[in-house]
Amino acid sequence: MTDRVYNVLFLCTGNSARSILAEALLNRLGDGRFRGYSAGSHPKGEVHPLALEVLARHGYSTAGLRSKSWDEFAGPDAPEMDFVFTVCGNAGAEVCPVWPGRPATAHWGVADPAAVGGDATARRAAFDIALRELRERIAVFVNLPLASLGPVQLQARLDEIGRRPTKATGPEET
Repeated sequence: MTDRVYNVLFLCTGNSARSILAEALLNRLGDGRFRGYSAGSHPKGEVHPLALEVLARHGYSTAGLRSKSWDEFAGPDAPEMDFVFTVCGNAGAEVCPVWPGRPATAHWGVADPAAVGGDATARRAAFDIALRELRERIAVFVNLPLASLGPVQLQARLDEIGRRPTKATGPEET
């Protein structure tokens, strides 16, 4: 067993919903072995209120969550990332900065819950689905045998996590 803590950055365009959810999820599910961060290419400047609501409702900490630019993580004083995951379609197609340390990267696209219209029940349901999809992927990720995977194997597993279907229509497990 290693004492190493892996830094993981989740990227999305606005950094107000999906990447924020992923940051909070990893910081709990990672059980001290992983440290989650999030950022956006064009951050909205505030976290979507329903992202904070769904996290709090399911018992995840929202302390310190804020919408921020990925520029904060590209500078010389930023923590070195071991992994960088894009979680929305727009960020997956964008050109990302070159990260110091050359972290492993993958695209784990999730539908944008902030783009869902309708009544409050429909909007909340969209955030619940996004939370569950990200939780499923992050649960698989934190259980990978990282120390025994070579770079090619690791990349294949990370890509596979992004392609795997989720069971996001069922009840949330906390």
